[in-house]
Amino acid sequence: MGTTMADQRLDALFTALSDPTRRDIVARLCTGEATVKELAEPYAMTMQAVSQHIRVLERSGLISRGRHRQTRPCRLEPATLAAALSWIEESRRTWSERMDRLETHLARVQEGEGR
Repeated sequence: MGTTMADQRLDALFTALSDPTRRDIVARLCTGEATVKELAEPYAMTMQAVSQHIRVLERSGLISRGRHRQTRPCRLEPATLAAALSWIEESRRTWSERMDRLETHLARVQEGEGR
């Protein structure tokens, strides 16, 4: 089974979200734009390390960088999060349906044994 472009985007997205620092950066950007310097403030790491986290988030499509000012503020891209939520919800629905079918099957088996 080949990897589709959508699969590659989801892989990049979940890889980006696998790191607690990157999840924190995403959460902070939910309240509005911020510069790399502002995003780096609470972390005990180099500016280079924070910039690398931001590049991973950019490659995943979770954030984008402004081009209109020298500071190039980072902003959240909600559509990318929506794609992840859609995949998670679809997976949850599939597994919920499978569990319902399993419960129904087990109930029938137990009824048959009780005779």
